[in-house]
Amino acid sequence: MSEKNIIFTRPHKTLYATDTQVMKVFDSQYKKSDVLNEARNEALVEENTTLNVPSLMSVCSTDEGWCLVRSKVEGKTLAELMLEHPDKMQEYMELFVDLQLEVHKQRVPTIKTLRHKLMDQINSLKEVDATTRYELATRLQSMPKHNKLCHGDFNPTNVIVDNEGKLWVIDWAHAAQGNASADAAMTYLLFALEDQKKADLYMKLFCTKADIARQYVNRWLPIVAAAQLTKKKETEKEFLMRWIDVVEYQ
Repeated sequence: MSEKNIIFTRPHKTLYATDTQVMKVFDSQYKKSDVLNEARNEALVEENTTLNVPSLMSVCSTDEGWCLVRSKVEGKTLAELMLEHPDKMQEYMELFVDLQLEVHKQRVPTIKTLRHKLMDQINSLKEVDATTRYELATRLQSMPKHNKLCHGDFNPTNVIVDNEGKLWVIDWAHAAQGNASADAAMTYLLFALEDQKKADLYMKLFCTKADIARQYVNRWLPIVAAAQLTKKKETEKEFLMRWIDVVEYQ
């Protein structure tokens, strides 16, 4: 694959594009099971929901590593539009929240459960002691059980606005079925890692539109912060540890 077709490079993965396709190539350190799980998630969401999702075309092995091939959507991400038009931040954030609420209306019964995924992540976390892991696990067990589709990494870089204004959701690697407020808490943290002002605007709009108390979403914050910590991004560690350390949020 020619370098001129590279869209971006991230740790362990590179995204290429042609006129009609997008190829996500994973390096040898990325587990085959994780690649196949991402492919399965995308296929399930495509088959079982009314969302605009780029079609998964193939899963293959290349000289560089495993590769997912999808149809290409021409347009810009919401993140790009937010940067280009800061005066429209309120409008874009409303579109973003409305789309996330549409995701939460969907049901994909055979996709993994968010509760099991979060529990596995908490139990694998070595950055905190056993007492903290126990408290996080206990809180998770006490939270209401739902079966709403949760993206797991819902942020403006994963929403494409095509040339006709249609919204597309990409990158379903972390998708699961569970409690929508856990998904919202993760989105809030992802915003807060970059821009607290955007995070606060997002949380206000989500709670208003979903008619959910801010305090309830806040109860998920230590749990999802622990989950994000398992990704071992050193630049995020101090920030996430502060959220885990706080017992309650008001």
